[in-house]
Amino acid sequence: MSNTNFSKRPFLFRSINSAWKSTYFMGSRIRLDKDELIGKAKKLTGLDNLGRDFHDEPLDRMLKAIDEEADLHPIGRFITRERLVSLLSIRLRAEYFFRKHPGILEQELYPAWIIVGLQRTGTTKLHRLLAVDPNHRVIPSWEVINPMPLNTDFDPSGVYEDPKRMKIALTSVKAVKFMSPGFFAIHPIDAIQPEEDILLLDVSFMSTTTEAMMNVPSYSSWLEQTDQSPAYEYAVKLLKFMQWVKPARRWVLKTPHHLEFPHLIAKYFNKVNFIWPHRNIYESVPSYLSMLTYNYMMFSNSVDERKIAAHWVRKTGYMLEKALDFRFKANNNEKFVDIYYKDLVSESMRELGRIYSLDGGLNAGLAERFRQHELEHPHRKHGIHQYSLGDFGLSEADIDRHTSHYQAFIKEHYAGK
Repeated sequence: MSNTNFSKRPFLFRSINSAWKSTYFMGSRIRLDKDELIGKAKKLTGLDNLGRDFHDEPLDRMLKAIDEEADLHPIGRFITRERLVSLLSIRLRAEYFFRKHPGILEQELYPAWIIVGLQRTGTTKLHRLLAVDPNHRVIPSWEVINPMPLNTDFDPSGVYEDPKRMKIALTSVKAVKFMSPGFFAIHPIDAIQPEEDILLLDVSFMSTTTEAMMNVPSYSSWLEQTDQSPAYEYAVKLLKFMQWVKPARRWVLKTPHHLEFPHLIAKYFNKVNFIWPHRNIYESVPSYLSMLTYNYMMFSNSVDERKIAAHWVRKTGYMLEKALDFRFKANNNEKFVDIYYKDLVSESMRELGRIYSLDGGLNAGLAERFRQHELEHPHRKHGIHQYSLGDFGLSEADIDRHTSHYQAFIKEHYAGK
């Protein structure tokens, strides 16, 4: 059993929520109304075109689930409103730039290495290592939060780093530290380090981000049954804008969300190789459930870790099945490189060498860059993350029920390791 205490929240955070909620009778409860959100985004940007491929249903479904199921506390509602307005604003600015510079969408998307491992399998460590390669285009946190410049007079020949967007990202980091100080031992957030490209899918309001932050079962169920092509197609448009701003040779992207949709990656992206980190499933699942619980606590006081576990253990199995199904069709297996977590931690140079066999091998200069990064970013720099299956009322049998196929694949693939 771990020493995890999910009920702990900073005193000031609890006090603000309590005081704010006590004023609800005076009308201080934040509304999450689609038309109001869109109106606020249009006023904020001075723009009014969300694009012909903007669809109302995903946002409608999300807002209905949030209002009826998520039980957000006041700060949670405030963060959610600001996040949704920001996403709508990104969409408005994107459409402006696509019209102003039609050549953006005429580009060919760079080839990509896409890291698709489950959460808590070393994906962040690997992503940040690969970002050291100057040939690689990654999306730092400050950029993925705001992939579009805040001003319409943006000049792509100027300096890539944007102080305004950087400031917003740094404020977000401080906010997380305020609301959940222990979160950084689980997932260290850094404004300048690469972050998950799932946030590009959020601009179409079709990703698992929302269900990773709050209880929205009806939206989650709808999402699994809905074609998410529009979200991937639009994410490619955003990637084309970003490579237009800062050219490179190859995209290196990462999000576990892609495990569910490798067929859409194959459909909408250019040449792709999937890098799939693996870890003992009895370690990775409770580690992620712990992270989710801290996520939920930043938005709601009604957090049931066992309910979170029930949803995400099933969801994890579903994602793995979708990935394996794609992998073993046609010649798709050739597109995958497998990395094991313990090898990445103990023999990172060797594992990087295996990945770079896709690109002629790892040269000495680049290897030295990787070693320096490792020295500057040691494992567990922000503390030890404690968790156990027992924290969520789970046994190994509960995990087996949803992941037996994946476990058999790992056992065969890593026989003798």
